[in-house]
Amino acid sequence: MAQTANNPTPVLGRRIVGWGATGSGKTTFARNLGDLLGLEVIELDAIRHARSWDSTDWDDFRDQLTTLLSNSANGWVCDGSYSQISATYLSRADTLIWLHLPWRVSFWRLLKRTIRRARTGEFLYTKAGPRESWRLSFASKRSILWWSISHHRTGIKTVRERLSNLPESVPVYEFRSAREMNALLKELRPELSR
Repeated sequence: MAQTANNPTPVLGRRIVGWGATGSGKTTFARNLGDLLGLEVIELDAIRHARSWDSTDWDDFRDQLTTLLSNSANGWVCDGSYSQISATYLSRADTLIWLHLPWRVSFWRLLKRTIRRARTGEFLYTKAGPRESWRLSFASKRSILWWSISHHRTGIKTVRERLSNLPESVPVYEFRSAREMNALLKELRPELSR
């Protein structure tokens, strides 16, 4: 099973997958990790929701992802899971990081982010991408907040099942707090300055 962050500093490969619940901080973590390691960051949500919510169909998504992974010869950090296209990135991955923060932490972050985005009307990924709104966030069955509430338990079970099917050659590191995530990033900084 997954190694926890209490172990010595993880030995990271150059093709890293980051999984985590909505609001766990996986996109920020992936960006920071990519910056520190000089790796391309591939945000799966930005591909799936490029023009609007769920605007990229699965075949196109798979094709775009395959191209991005192939063009990142130096390595990459892939942020997100999407079981429908996971074989595309998991078949190439050499490290998986699971941001397994308590649900209350992820949900609080998600709530603050959703309110901010609904208030500002900012685009999520590109200038033509989707925006969060008050109606979508608080009065819709498609609300990301409702998704978090209704799927957090099954999400953990699903991740555990998917992890059990990974090849043993892919180390899995489980981080259970922002402190553990930040500790890894801080440990990587001195190595880069040598």
